[in-house]
Amino acid sequence: VQLVESGGASVQPGGSLRLSCAISGNTYINYCMAWFRQAPGKEREGIAAIDNEGTTSYADSVKGRFTISQGNAKSTLYLQMNSLNLEDTAMYYCAVEGAYYSGGPPLEEYEYSYWGQGTQVTVSS
Repeated sequence: VQLVESGGASVQPGGSLRLSCAISGNTYINYCMAWFRQAPGKEREGIAAIDNEGTTSYADSVKGRFTISQGNAKSTLYLQMNSLNLEDTAMYYCAVEGAYYSGGPPLEEYEYSYWGQGTQVTVSS
């Protein structure tokens, strides 16, 4: 499975961005896809995830502002980010795992096997 993120940019506080993740080789019937981010000097954190049934999970820090979605054929993952603030500045990564979790898609880094290289989002005035 290969993943390539795009859409990162510099934006002012209060602005919006849409990140995309192009996914190839995802032949799993059951799967989870997620977005993570890592700010300078901080650990990577899971912020949004979606599974093959469309169930979603969000970190409290982005709930109500960010929306995760997937395109057709399991080949694209999106993250719509609204009301961006300075704390959202980070490198954003997409990830995929070929598994189904009855409790909803996880946000823990260790649950995911496949990762992209990341796309930078900078929020500054």
